[in-house]
Amino acid sequence: MDHPLIDLINQKIAQAEADGEFDNLKGAGKPLPKTDDPENALINRLIKESGGVPEFVSLSRELERLRAELRETGDRTRRQEILKDMSMMEAKIDFARKAHK
Repeated sequence: MDHPLIDLINQKIAQAEADGEFDNLKGAGKPLPKTDDPENALINRLIKESGGVPEFVSLSRELERLRAELRETGDRTRRQEILKDMSMMEAKIDFARKAHK
């Protein structure tokens, strides 16, 4: 079953092609770059270009933030909460690293 807007999409593409909007595009006529993961190449490129990082990297940054908060906190109750959060964060990082491989 085709998408309900497929005819409109094809019409817009054909019109853009007729208007020359696809002429002289950057990289035209050059081979596509080699990739280790061709099925996810587009999504990986978009994530990289938008500044995305693997989950374990963002979790590691959060862990560092918790460590800094722990150094600055004198309240024993809050320190215990932070230590618990750090322990959970370390486990999440471990899982994320394994999943990333």
